[in-house]
Amino acid sequence: MMAASQLRRDKKSTAAHLKADLKRTDNSSALRQLQELLDSVLNPERGSDPEALEWCKWLLAGGDGFDDFCRTVRSYDNATLCGLVWTANFVAYRCRTCGISPCMSLCAECFNNGDHTGHDFNMFRSQAGGACDCGDGNVMRESGFCRRHRLKTGENVPSVPRDLLLMSEMVLPRFIITIIQYLRDGYTEPESAADRDLQKVLQQLESHISLLEELTKMGGAMRTVLTKILTNQQTFKELSMGQEENVYAKRSYEKYLSALKSSGLVSVEEKGAGGAGAGATDTAAGAGALSLLGATAAASLEDSSKEEDQDGLQGVGQRKRVKLSSTTKDPSIMDTLKHKCFLEELLFWTIKYEFPQKMVTFLLNMLPDQDYKITFTKTFVQHYAFIMKTLMKSHESDTMSNRIVHISVQLFSNEELARHVTEECQLLDIMVTVLLYMMESCLIKSELQDEENNRHVVVNCGEALLKNNTYWPLVSDFINILSHQSVAKRFLDDHSLLLLWMSFVSFFQGMNLNKRELNEHVEFESQTYYAAFAAELEACAQPMWGLLTHCKVKDTQEYTKTLVRYCLETLQMWFDAIGFVDEPAPNQLTFHLPLHRYYAMFLSKGVKCQGLDLDSLLPDQEMLMKIMVHPLQIQASLSEIHSNMWVRNGLQIKGQAMTYVQSHFCNSMIDPDIYLLQVCASRLDPDYFISSVFERFKVVDLLTMASQHQNAVLDSEQERPMLEGALTFLVILCSLRIHLGMSDDEILRAEMVSQLCMNDRTHSSLLDLIPENPNPKSGVVPGSCSFEEMLSAVADFKAPVFEPGGSMQQGMYTPKAEVWEKEFDPIMVILRTVYRRDVQSAMDRYGAFLKQSGVHTGNPWPPYKERTPLHPCYRGLVRLLHCKTLHIVIFTLLYKIWMDHQNMSEHVLCMVLYLIELGMDNQVQEDKLEEEPCIEEHCHDSWFPGTNLLSNLHHVINFVRVRVPETAPEVERKRERERDRETPASTSADSSSFGQSSRRLTGNWRENLREAQVFSLVAERRRKFQEIINRSNHEASQAVRPKSSSSRCLPPGSPPQLVTEILEIRESMLSLLVKLHQKLSAKQNSLSLSWLAEVDPGRHEHGDGITAIERILAKAASRSRHSKRCLQEICGKVCPPIPPKMTSPGDKSMNKEERRQRARERQQKLLAEFASRQKSFMETAMDVESPEADAVMDVGSAEPLDSEILYDCVICGQSGPSTEDRPTGLVVLLQASSVLGHRCRSDTPKRLPTTDEEHIYPEDTCGATHDVRLTLMQRYFKDSSCLQSVSIGWDGGVYVQTCGHTLHIDCHKSYMESLRNDQVLQGFSVDKGEFTCPLCRQFANSVLPCRPGRGTETGAWHTASNKSMSTLVKEVEDLQEQLGIFPAESNLSKEMESVIKDIKNTTQKKYMDYGKNPGSPDNDFLFMYSVARTNLELELVHRGGNLCSGGASAAAKRSCLNQLFHVLAMHMRLYSIDSAYNPWNRLTQSTHSRETEYCDEERPEVPMLFRDVPSLLIIFILTMPQPLRKEHFTCVVKVLYSLQYTQALAALSIRISREERHAWCNTGAAKKNTPNSDKSWESLLGHVISELTKAKDLYDTNSEETSVLNSSVWSPQSIESTLQQFCLPFLRLSCLLQHHLYGDSLPSCPMEEEFSLLIGCLGLVGSVKSSAPMSSAACLEWNFNAYDLIAQWCSEVIALSDTPTQQSASLLVQDPRWAAPRLLQLPDNYNTIFQYYHRKSCTSCGKTPKDPALCLVCGAFVCLKGHCCKQQGICECVLHSQHCGAATGIFLLINASVIIIIRGHRFCLWGSVYLDAHGEEDRDLRRGKPLYLCEERYRVLEQQWVSHTFDHINKRWGPHYNGL
Repeated sequence: MMAASQLRRDKKSTAAHLKADLKRTDNSSALRQLQELLDSVLNPERGSDPEALEWCKWLLAGGDGFDDFCRTVRSYDNATLCGLVWTANFVAYRCRTCGISPCMSLCAECFNNGDHTGHDFNMFRSQAGGACDCGDGNVMRESGFCRRHRLKTGENVPSVPRDLLLMSEMVLPRFIITIIQYLRDGYTEPESAADRDLQKVLQQLESHISLLEELTKMGGAMRTVLTKILTNQQTFKELSMGQEENVYAKRSYEKYLSALKSSGLVSVEEKGAGGAGAGATDTAAGAGALSLLGATAAASLEDSSKEEDQDGLQGVGQRKRVKLSSTTKDPSIMDTLKHKCFLEELLFWTIKYEFPQKMVTFLLNMLPDQDYKITFTKTFVQHYAFIMKTLMKSHESDTMSNRIVHISVQLFSNEELARHVTEECQLLDIMVTVLLYMMESCLIKSELQDEENNRHVVVNCGEALLKNNTYWPLVSDFINILSHQSVAKRFLDDHSLLLLWMSFVSFFQGMNLNKRELNEHVEFESQTYYAAFAAELEACAQPMWGLLTHCKVKDTQEYTKTLVRYCLETLQMWFDAIGFVDEPAPNQLTFHLPLHRYYAMFLSKGVKCQGLDLDSLLPDQEMLMKIMVHPLQIQASLSEIHSNMWVRNGLQIKGQAMTYVQSHFCNSMIDPDIYLLQVCASRLDPDYFISSVFERFKVVDLLTMASQHQNAVLDSEQERPMLEGALTFLVILCSLRIHLGMSDDEILRAEMVSQLCMNDRTHSSLLDLIPENPNPKSGVVPGSCSFEEMLSAVADFKAPVFEPGGSMQQGMYTPKAEVWEKEFDPIMVILRTVYRRDVQSAMDRYGAFLKQSGVHTGNPWPPYKERTPLHPCYRGLVRLLHCKTLHIVIFTLLYKIWMDHQNMSEHVLCMVLYLIELGMDNQVQEDKLEEEPCIEEHCHDSWFPGTNLLSNLHHVINFVRVRVPETAPEVERKRERERDRETPASTSADSSSFGQSSRRLTGNWRENLREAQVFSLVAERRRKFQEIINRSNHEASQAVRPKSSSSRCLPPGSPPQLVTEILEIRESMLSLLVKLHQKLSAKQNSLSLSWLAEVDPGRHEHGDGITAIERILAKAASRSRHSKRCLQEICGKVCPPIPPKMTSPGDKSMNKEERRQRARERQQKLLAEFASRQKSFMETAMDVESPEADAVMDVGSAEPLDSEILYDCVICGQSGPSTEDRPTGLVVLLQASSVLGHRCRSDTPKRLPTTDEEHIYPEDTCGATHDVRLTLMQRYFKDSSCLQSVSIGWDGGVYVQTCGHTLHIDCHKSYMESLRNDQVLQGFSVDKGEFTCPLCRQFANSVLPCRPGRGTETGAWHTASNKSMSTLVKEVEDLQEQLGIFPAESNLSKEMESVIKDIKNTTQKKYMDYGKNPGSPDNDFLFMYSVARTNLELELVHRGGNLCSGGASAAAKRSCLNQLFHVLAMHMRLYSIDSAYNPWNRLTQSTHSRETEYCDEERPEVPMLFRDVPSLLIIFILTMPQPLRKEHFTCVVKVLYSLQYTQALAALSIRISREERHAWCNTGAAKKNTPNSDKSWESLLGHVISELTKAKDLYDTNSEETSVLNSSVWSPQSIESTLQQFCLPFLRLSCLLQHHLYGDSLPSCPMEEEFSLLIGCLGLVGSVKSSAPMSSAACLEWNFNAYDLIAQWCSEVIALSDTPTQQSASLLVQDPRWAAPRLLQLPDNYNTIFQYYHRKSCTSCGKTPKDPALCLVCGAFVCLKGHCCKQQGICECVLHSQHCGAATGIFLLINASVIIIIRGHRFCLWGSVYLDAHGEEDRDLRRGKPLYLCEERYRVLEQQWVSHTFDHINKRWGPHYNGL
């Protein structure tokens, strides 16, 4: 074997040599050489070895390097399309403005390089993969092309030199056949191998296919070569079989042939057996389709299909396979595949291997080549049936579906191509056949109607095929091609195809049948309804909408007529197959009637858009009666479901009822159903229709004048909701105009108004809730241009507000006032509500509006709304409102409501009135009224003379005959009457005569007797049906049923016998209305005559029932003179109504409904009272929600000074002092915080980098600066001294906050026990000591003990003293000398110990150990006083960084510094400071004598000028005995102020230039001898400079820098203000400390007076009180010679011989000032962040993270969940939160635009700070609209971070288990 390099050179030279030889004209030997070489290189038996690929690359390049070759070929790229192919999860764009096809998509690069400003575009994550359409004029408009594809680059590309691709043409065919042979050889049929390892084969081929992919990316020139090779049939013939001698090739070819065998739809075996019928008879069009329905009864069929039918019927019970072949035109669909070129075989294996991603990408990458595209599309269609077979067998059908659609959407979205394939390859036939074949695999026998003899088959929704939506890719392709007009018209023209399609739709007719459970609850709730609804929507409705879009104009009338005809035929066959006669089977319900809906939608379209005459499309009356039955059954069942009659079927039945009306389904389901019923109602006899409705709703028995009745089918509590349902349905039926004459814009407006009235809506939810034509390919809401216009016309935008409680609002739209006034339509709302509560919500909002606008204050009734006029075709619908049956029902109900019969309700009255009003507003055309009497119906004339509502309103009804139980009050009353002998003469009419008998009685009036039981409406209806059926001479003998409803068999143990009674009524509808008006307004003669005179119907638009009745009476009076006269009579002789006394037990005092109503009112009242109590409690207790609320309980600040403090325990409720044995504690939350450490010097926040050039430098933060300072000190000074010279806790300090509630510590322990036993804990861990405050539920994790006493000694403690400074200094020194006394072992001290332990456990080890030897007392000491420092500093930050705002602040309320100080003090007193090193002495006296002592020690102590003054203050205070007298506190502050001041002078002296230094030094020297010179900064500054000059080079280190800094000279004013600024942080801290220890108040002041104010508060002013502006030096009080002391301090610095001066200088110039903490500044547009970060690779693992996230505190880029960056099982995000925020992290999830908060072991989703143009979040970027930064939200986030209130404000926390 030659060395590798040798070989490489060899490859190169061989390739070059061969290429040269092949160029010659006589190249046969070279060809032979090449073939031999390839034989050995591409020997498939060698497995895939990288060597072979190397050879191929060299050969292709013909001796050049492969990369150079790629570049050369690319330069000849003539493609004008982008064609970039992507896979799932890729981020792409879609622009609706530029798209021609709705599937159009662009890659990010093309999108950003095109101009889409102001377009309707969105970004989306690809579900199935796709390809970029830039440059393809068939799919998008040229204006949207990007810069690169806009120029037709193809024209000016030079033509390809012949020899460039010469080698490719020779080598590639061999390369491709090698791949194919691999695929053949590797394939095993699933039966033979249990786990067929297709993946392995694919992995071996990975590199081969990648090479092909690379080639496709070389551009047009190379693609042309590949296309030639892939489609060349000759090459395929030569290479496919393999040479004779090659065994491997032979074997693989045989495998291939056997794989092909099973590829046909009907496999070979079936063909042999399936015999004669199979391809032989091509019967009359559609015979096969009929056989699918098993329609043997259709006698019109020719004989030839007979055998087939028998064939089909035997197996119906089992799964029958229907022979389809007879109907398809092209038997080749069924046949085995035959391949003619490489492309076909490659696709075949791609399918066999279930669409491996790499292969799919390769096949798609080739698409920009036009020739390839056409050939490939045809190949794809040819394999369509095979794809379906493979898909059904696949275990990974989801992935496979996505990949199929990835390919097909590229092919079929192009209309040109789709039309071409339809014409040439029978695409439509193939698709329909394949779909039919697919669904056939899961048919079962339908059980609808006649369970035994049903011959209809339906799909079984429990099958995987439907449950997993396996059919989705095929249906989606079908919808896609139907969206092209040319293809759709072809489909509509082809009658046999339409018939096939109808038979396909009929598979879904009546699927997922529900049977009502009557006895016990169903055991297992099936969830098949999801599958059923999805299948109807996707497989039936969407293709229907697709077809409807092409039936919009007159020329397409024929299509509609054909389709409607086929719908009716198929429906007729369906009725026959299920054995339907006239009555639906009881207790059965299916929501799926796609045939009805097809029929309805095409009817509607035909009438609305194509000008067809409705009657020409309708069948005869009998068929209409049948058609209306099932949709009506659904409406009645909806009512039953809501009346809890289906409750034993479980929740899923409610789910079905909701889905049926839900926005994505309603216009394919309930809308067509209601429209169909409207059509039936307008053409059938109205009395028949109305009585059918009441019978379907099972409330016929209720419609009696008697006060008691028996209902054989309903329980009494179901009667009311069912009656309400029936009336509401009638109102909807008569008033809905969606298909009856509204224009698209009016529909859109009505839909929008009804959604907005239920609730305010966001823009996206509104878009989602408005039903659009659900063809997703239409991509547009009907009239979508007007969606925005319509929205702005009906609604106002409410900008997203932020409530202080932390709940974030989105931008909402709310209805305009005039919409409530004029357009609110409760009927539309009822139709569109999924949840019943939404109707109530709409009514409440309507009521609130009326109250607010002062129109009406009570409880309003749904307003009545005028309707759009009916389309003339549907005029017949009005007859429903003018039929006697309805009028009898109305009369009966008015009477019952007036008489207070049971089961009546306000809603019933409301609907009755609505119906009356509808009838008055929609009059039947007058001419018809003349003809009416001649069709005199012999049933209702005895009630009312005619059918017109207006004339029937005033018709008086005197007597009514009713059938009542013997026990009814009516019978009692009759007995009484008989005793008094005043009964009218006998009037018993036989019940079958329908009470027509009207006899003359004594007196001159004719008495009308009525049969009230809506006179066996049912029997009447049967008779009608009978007549019609007999007319159509069918034998329907089985329909004869008992005629009268009263003869229903009574159940055993039957109730009392029914007897017939006569009621005296003497009322008309008008008089009943007047009486109801009196009843409602609860006063007699509520309607006076004068009211009638000035009546105006327009005035009563809004109001309650009283208004509604007035409005109706006004309309009646104004529209009919007769009515007006009757009204005047009634009002004139108004007498108090005497409702008969009710004696029956059921109606004791008040009927059920009224009792319920009263109970409801009581409950409301109680609730309101409770709410107000709660509110007042929340106001007095602490309100966590608003950090802005004023201080309510400032614990331990403003108590009276005499007695002990009493605490209330919120658990046991007792009040008492805190004692040693039973201490009380504050509920506190301890959390580690790095907020202080993230402060910077500058006020402007850092910017988030969004390009590679920008960076964030963390070195300038407070935390980093302090770290550097401490490290520097530890290098040169003694460790124990260093640890007292600084504070830690900038990063990882412990912050303590409280809600202000106290509890006994023993109570708390038992509370924790109970929590531990209670398993239902959300979001916090009891084991970690977490709990929620028992009173205010605020999150907490510890209890801080309160110190006993603290009240008695206050007096002495507070008084100011006149002792001299030196006395006080001495006293302080003595106090410090006192040793700490170990407290006695008590409960209190134990608790204090445990709190200290909690505090230490709150933060991480690394934030506590700064000393050289961790765990030493010094270290502990540092940590303790730093906790105090952290809390003081944070409170300052919360107060805005200064004390100008005074005492009241949100932070003060939550502060527990007083208690915290005592706990820390107790702990720190245990460490005594060695008096030799006590800083106090070095601050107050000369210590020269001691200097020599520590010279020989290993390291010096930290000089006073380097020490941190606030730290010293806290150390002093905490180590002195508590409580400390205020005079001593003031003394300490004064002494430290002088040190701070001197530090300020030293720092200043380093900053000024050399010349100035010199000048000031002289000035100072001159002033030294003046009196009070130690209180003037000039002399002191001069002194400091002269002293420090002694240190060598101290001033020279940075003179170059400083001189540059200060070109301007320092004026005295600027020096004074600099000194003040330097001292302010110390003064603020001291003042705050004093406030907490002594309860002094903090007055507020303007910014510029802060210094003098603080000086005053701290008592540093001394005697000098001048009106002049405060000089900072005037407050100095020295108890020792100032100059000596300063000299001493300076000498400590000078003595540091071994410290480099550079460091000394930097330690001197410490600047204590920091700006407020800020989060990073984010860019305005979210896209900026997204584009830069979503593909950025992770810094630690180098991969692109799946869930990238950004830390908003420091800008770090981390993986959210990735396993790549885990350390010890903790994911990067959690690690970063510990490192950056001491366990608090704020991350922006790049791919979701939301912010996630990590707090310790919990996390929560905070929400998003980026909102779209409509003020909405877009979580997970689902909508992909442009997002903009919402400043308010970001400020709130920052404020919660700074104030540490994440735990309190955000409610939904969960554990992240270190991995999110």
